[in-house]
Amino acid sequence: MNSNLTADRATFVTHLECSITGERYEADQLHGLSRAGRPLLVRYDLEAVRASLPKRMLETRPTDLWRWRELLPVRHTGNIVSLGEIETPLVPIPKSGGPNVLVKDEGRLPTGSFKARGLVMAVAMAKELGVTRIAMPTNGNAGAALAAYATRCGIETIVFCPDDTPEINVREIAMQGARVWRVNGLIDDCGAIVGKGAAEGRWFDFSTLKEPYRIEGKKTMGLELAAQFGWTLPKAIFYPTGGGTGLIGMWKAFDELEKLGWIGSERPKMFAVQASGCAPIVKAFEEGLEHAERWEDAATVAAGIRVPKAVGDFLILRAVRESGGQALAVGDPAILAAVEACAKKDGLLLCPEGGATLAAYTQALHTGLVDEEDDVVLFNCATGLKYPMPEAPQALDRTRPIDFDAL
Repeated sequence: MNSNLTADRATFVTHLECSITGERYEADQLHGLSRAGRPLLVRYDLEAVRASLPKRMLETRPTDLWRWRELLPVRHTGNIVSLGEIETPLVPIPKSGGPNVLVKDEGRLPTGSFKARGLVMAVAMAKELGVTRIAMPTNGNAGAALAAYATRCGIETIVFCPDDTPEINVREIAMQGARVWRVNGLIDDCGAIVGKGAAEGRWFDFSTLKEPYRIEGKKTMGLELAAQFGWTLPKAIFYPTGGGTGLIGMWKAFDELEKLGWIGSERPKMFAVQASGCAPIVKAFEEGLEHAERWEDAATVAAGIRVPKAVGDFLILRAVRESGGQALAVGDPAILAAVEACAKKDGLLLCPEGGATLAAYTQALHTGLVDEEDDVVLFNCATGLKYPMPEAPQALDRTRPIDFDAL
C-alpha cells in the first residue's frame, strides 16, 4: 500500500442527496436508491477540502486514484481495498484519430477496465458499512472488478450476466472468486433477479447507480483529466455510454473542481456514445426527453454499452445538454472498422466500446460538431485483449524452401 494511505482520516462527506428531488440523506449509513427511486449523490464540504488540501500538496503525491482521497468517501483508510489503481495515460492516435485526439486508456487499470474505478470505491464503502454479501448484474467487466475487490476484502459475491457475455469475462469473474450465473436475457433482466433477491434480504444490490459510491470512483476520470491538462479541460469528451456512471461522475468532478477554484467554468462538450443497436439515450436526446424508454431487442458487438435502460438516464442527458454536446449512435461495422484502424495505424488496441468513441468522433468531425483543431479525449474503457480478434492463420513450414520475397 502506498504512502498516500498510511494515515487514518475523517472524510469530508457531509451528506447524500437525491439526484432528482434534492432530499438529504445521512452519511455513514447504508443506502440504495432514494425514496424517489433515483440515484443518491455524495456531497462534500468543499470549503474544508480547499482549506486542507492546497493544489500544490496534491501535485506532490503519487499519481494514483487515491491521491484524490479528500474528494472520496472512504472515512477510514483501513477500509480501503486496492489492487494498484494508477492514473491512466493519454495516448495520441494521430493517424486514426487526428493531431489533437488523445485516448484515455483505461485498460491499464486492475482487471483491465475502467470498472475498477467505480468498484474499488463501492466495495471499500460496502466494507466500511458492514456489507457481507453483494450481487450485481454485468455485461462482463464490472463483474470482474467486483469479484476481484470483494474477494480481496472477504465479501461474498454473486454475479449474473447475459448468456452471450464474452467467455473471457465469465471465466475471469469465476476465477476471481465470485459465483457467476449466465442468464437467458439482457443486463436489465439480470438486474431484475438481483433486485428480487435484494428485496428478500439475500444480498445488497450493487447494480449501476443503485448504490451511491460507484459514481465517486468513476469521477476520478474527470479529476485526472483536469490535472493531466494542467487544470484546464479538453474541448470535447467522447464517452461510451451504457449506464453512464463515468459521464455523470466526470460532470460532478468538474463542478467540484470549479468550486475548489482549481478550474474555471468552461466545460468540454460531452458526447454520450452508444451503438445503433442499443441507443436509448440517443433516442431520448433527439426527442428532447428527460428520461429514456427501454430499448427493445438490444444487440451490438460492444457488449459494455448494451444497456437497454439506465436508471441515471436523466443525469446523462442533463450533462450532455448542459455541456452543448450530443448523444451519438454508431453502427457495429463502424465500431469494428475503428478498432482495426487504431490498431493497424497507431498500434493501440481498443475494446469495441473504445472503438465506438473513435467512430463517433469521426462522425462528429464530418458533421461539424467538433473541429480538427479541438483537443479531444476518447475513452477506451477496457483492454482490447479481452475481446475476439480476427484470425491470423498464416503458417510457415521450416522444413521446406522458404520464399523470402513472399514474406
